This record gives sequence, structure tokens and C-alpha cells, in this order.
Amino acid sequence: MVIRRVLAPRIDFGALRRELGLPESFPPAAQREADEAAGAPLPAVADRTDIPFVTLDPATSRDLDQAMHLSRRPGGGFRVRYAIADVATHVRPGGALEEETWCRGQTVYLPDGNVPLHPHTLSEGAASLLPDADRAAVLWTIDLDADGGTVAVALERARVRSRAKLDYVGVQLAADAGTLPEPIALLPEIGALLTARGLRRGAINLPLPEQDVEPDGDGWRLVLRGPGPMEDHNAQISLLTGMAAADIMLAGGIGLLRTMPAPKPEAVDRLRLAAGPLGVHWPAGMPVGPVLAGLDASQPRAAAFIDQAAELMRGAAYTAFDGELPEQPEHGGVAATYAHVTAPLRRLADRYATEVCLALHEGREVPEWARAALPKLPEVMASTDRTASAATRGAIELTEAVLLSHRVGETFEAAVLDVDAPRPVAEVPRQPGTDPARPGGNGGGKAGRPPGGTVALDEPPVRARCLGELPLGERVAVRLVTADPTARKVLFERA
Repeated sequence: MVIRRVLAPRIDFGALRRELGLPESFPPAAQREADEAAGAPLPAVADRTDIPFVTLDPATSRDLDQAMHLSRRPGGGFRVRYAIADVATHVRPGGALEEETWCRGQTVYLPDGNVPLHPHTLSEGAASLLPDADRAAVLWTIDLDADGGTVAVALERARVRSRAKLDYVGVQLAADAGTLPEPIALLPEIGALLTARGLRRGAINLPLPEQDVEPDGDGWRLVLRGPGPMEDHNAQISLLTGMAAADIMLAGGIGLLRTMPAPKPEAVDRLRLAAGPLGVHWPAGMPVGPVLAGLDASQPRAAAFIDQAAELMRGAAYTAFDGELPEQPEHGGVAATYAHVTAPLRRLADRYATEVCLALHEGREVPEWARAALPKLPEVMASTDRTASAATRGAIELTEAVLLSHRVGETFEAAVLDVDAPRPVAEVPRQPGTDPARPGGNGGGKAGRPPGGTVALDEPPVRARCLGELPLGERVAVRLVTADPTARKVLFERA
């Protein structure tokens, strides 16, 4: 795992919040419903508080959707118990709180505080799977064989109690030392099996380092963090559950899938052409997934190849169905059918998809409030996905611009991650009375955008546009020409 931090001064993210129209608070009626739900007794459901669940999240998170317990099955194989916050227990259909969550769609994360899908009394309180407290959950029990194949799935509403709030950094250190706590001691083994199965299916995982902005005293730090093995293993448990949910909904003929077309063959061919010049070994007949899985994203040429591979992951959407099954039900990145059900505190769609799964598994009718929501969810989630992405991107761009605003004119070393594709040039008509032979005389000719691409600096960890002829995957010297916090713009040119 690669972590790089650079301190930035105080930054006001208020303008970004206003630009995106993010709400500052919940309407009084919605807040009142949340407070009342937080104080209500838990429903009478199966008591599973004897299972020593733990949560695994970023250290600062308090909106804890998932808790897990992993064990071996007698006779071989594994049992995955995955408890998901039962948000539907706390949100009354048709009420003011449900209406407000439809306006928000999902939690939007900003460095100076999130804009939650649910009021904090629920999202970071009574509905969150915080340790040492009884909580309402939907408990998935998934039995696997010795190779990680699913052999049985069950789910139920249950009362659970987490024993510990674990974080990725601490768990990775424990894994490296061989001292993982019992509830997740099997996570590396199960995660590796599930990853291998995914690669054999044709799954694609992009190991891109993530940029983030974190508080640091009176200022902020810009962080570039590569995914750690335990974080990847944890993600496999969520994927496993999402695939089980999709199977239940497809068998029942109703639900909400997360879909994406499989990569187009011509896109894979273009990526294969880029492998040789970037020094990436791609054996004949090998799918793209294992090629990507073997790369070190901290190396410039590998990072450029991974950036090019992002072009394969286009067209993700939510697909609702009721009766007639979707024509294209699969998610190309997962290489299987898949649904979002594991983050209901943070994503609106998960609450309704989970309710569908519960009803189908129990052999009862899907509640009308959940059925009626399905066809409306894809548009709401697409719109709020754009808002959440704009918030993340805008916060990073603002931090980068503030961080570099006093360094215009300096030269930095950078890796070239992407190069603009050539665009057809346009004929520029000659103006009457001009000299076609005179440079700049508007005597006609061809015009196109100047060459350029995307570069990544080592220090500070900034990704930005750069003008000039750029060699993909190579290291070059670049000069900072613009760092404008007001416009949230950073621009380099090749030195």
C-alpha cells in the first residue's frame, strides 16, 4: 500500500456545497421521524447477538453498514455471515424521512463533513452497526465450498451486536503479523479464493490509487492511497453478497440490478496494443483481468496502462425489472449478475433491493412500497451518482489548486498517465483580403486542439491536465502554468 500526504492550508468547501445545491440540514418533519425511530425499541426478530461480529471500515467512519463473521464449515468450506444495517426498520414508507432520502439519493462525502442520506441520529447512531450495542440487521449467511463457490444462501431479519470497530490500516498490520482477530482471521484466505474465482470468470479490477482530502489540524492534507490487500479482500465479501442478491431477484423475476456492458472487443484490442509500448506483458489468450491484477500501480508505465484500462469500464447503470427479465443483466466488471444491497445507510437503492430479497427468500409478496420504488430508482441513483462524483472531484481539484497556487512557474517531475486521442482537424476558411502564406494571417488551413494529456506528480500527489507532446507511460518534466482556486483549475505544460 502506497500512502503519500501533503499538507494544504485551510480551505472553505462552502462554495462547492452551494454550487452543487447540497442541503445543510433535514426538514423538521424528517428529522423528527428519524429521532423517534432512533428511540424506538428494536423489532422482535431472531436474536443473533451471540455471533461475535466485527466491522471493517476507514478509521474515521461512523456510518457502519456491514459487520462480518467468518468461520469454517464442518466437513470443509466456509461460512460467511454478513450483517447489513436494516434501514427499512427505521424508515416508514410514505413518511417525511423516506421522501427526503429520495431527494438525496446517497451520502455525499466532503472533507469538511458528509451530507448524509439519513440524519446522523440514524446513520451514525441507532442504525449504524457500532460496537457494543444491539442493532437491527439483515443477516446474510452464505456457505462456500473449499474453492469459494457458493453452495447455500439464507437471509433473515436479526438482532446483532458488533464486538469491535476495526479499520483497514490496523487490520492490515494485524494480517501482516498473523494476529487477525478470530471473526475475520479467514478473510485473507476467503478473499483470495473469491478473487481467483472472479478472475477466472473474467472479472476486471482496476487497482488505481485513490486521491482523497483529509483534515489535518487547522488545514487539510491531500492523500494518494493505494488499495491494501485486506481492503480488497473485504470488497470481495460485499461482491459475494451482491451476486447472491442478484441470483435471488432474477429467480424471483423482480428486482434492481447493478449492470454494465461487457468490455467491447475493439476496446480490449486497443488496450492490448498499448501493452507493448508500456512494457506490460500480456500473454496470448490471457483475459485482461489477470493482466491488471499483476501490475504495480506505483510504477508510471503500469499506472498509465491501468488508466487506459478504465475505458473498459463504461456504461454502469441500475436496471429495474418486474416480470420480464433484463435483456442484459450482467455487470461487465464483476463478470456476473450483481446488485447493491450492502450499503443501505449510504445508498437509497440498497434499502429497496434488500426488501425484495427478503420477501422472495421468505416466499411472500414483495411489499408494494418496495415494488413501486423499483422503476424510479435508476434515474434517482444516476442523478445522485453524478452529484457525489462532482463533489469528490471538486474537493480534490480545489485542494490541488490551493496547494499549488504559490508555485506557478515551478517545474515538477511527473508520469504521463493519458494522452489525448487525435481529433479530426477542421478546415479554417480563409478570410477575404488575407495572405494565405503569412503565419497567423488567417489565410485558411487546419485547426485542432493543442496536444496534451494527463500527468501525475509524485510530490505533491496531484493529477492534472498538461499541454504538449507527451510520451505515454514515461516520466517528463512539467511546468505549472495555472493554479486557480476560484476556478478549481490546475494546468501544466511540458517543460
